Amino acid sequence: MKHAAAKNPEKAPRFWRDAALPFIEARAIADGREVCYSRHSHAHFSIGAITAGRSIYVHEQSRFDVAAGTVVLMNPGDVHACNPIDDQPWSYLMLYVETPWLTDLQHQLGFSAELEFRRFSTTHLDDPRLFRDLQGLYVTLVDEQQDGLRKHSAAVEFFSDLQLRLNPAEPPLREPNFKLERAAEFIREHCTDLLSMEDICAAAQLSPSYLIRAFKQHYGMTPHAFVVNQRIQFARERLRSGQLIADVALEAGFADQAHFQRAFKQHLAATPGQYRG
Repeated sequence: MKHAAAKNPEKAPRFWRDAALPFIEARAIADGREVCYSRHSHAHFSIGAITAGRSIYVHEQSRFDVAAGTVVLMNPGDVHACNPIDDQPWSYLMLYVETPWLTDLQHQLGFSAELEFRRFSTTHLDDPRLFRDLQGLYVTLVDEQQDGLRKHSAAVEFFSDLQLRLNPAEPPLREPNFKLERAAEFIREHCTDLLSMEDICAAAQLSPSYLIRAFKQHYGMTPHAFVVNQRIQFARERLRSGQLIADVALEAGFADQAHFQRAFKQHLAATPGQYRG
């Protein structure tokens, strides 16, 4: 079930989930005084960001005073709680990630397939980049204008980066570039279709984590951005032939004309109508 899009976490619905991405769930709380917790644990991995105010974060036997800008991490099974200080207002957002999905991502990044989930030793940190990236992922997930490939790509990219920065494995996974070229060619041939991460990975025989990292390094954009770029190139040819903008938008694979207009202007600094002349 999808919930309404939100550009500001404080205006977001309580929970977000999408059947197309069953491994992740999001939650935003505008006023943390409304929800107080006893000490508890989850079977999934949790990561959150304090977006305003301060609170008390209890993790296992430790107790921390955390404030806006802090990122908190909870391994599966970690006993924790986060509650207001003296009834002061505070807000936060959380992502809940299924442990099998994150374990598989760890294996893709170089951990032995025989190993169980590798726990994070970091319980919380003040890292502006991580805080910004976590908020960015949340906004992408709850935005109904973003398609499943974009959301899946953003999740893989964020959690791969989190893993490599805070819990790295050696040696890094390596694949020959011809597989990336196969992925790019598959996208070129099917750019107007409703592509999924699984489609591209299967065509290139690459794991999602490697595809996201290596594709961006090799081509200068994510697979999703590459798809949109190819759709714009497809649309330019159709517009030059005089086709109607609404027809071109659908034929190029965009959800609607408004989405097409935004993407086209971002790529060419002109509207489809201006381009067609």
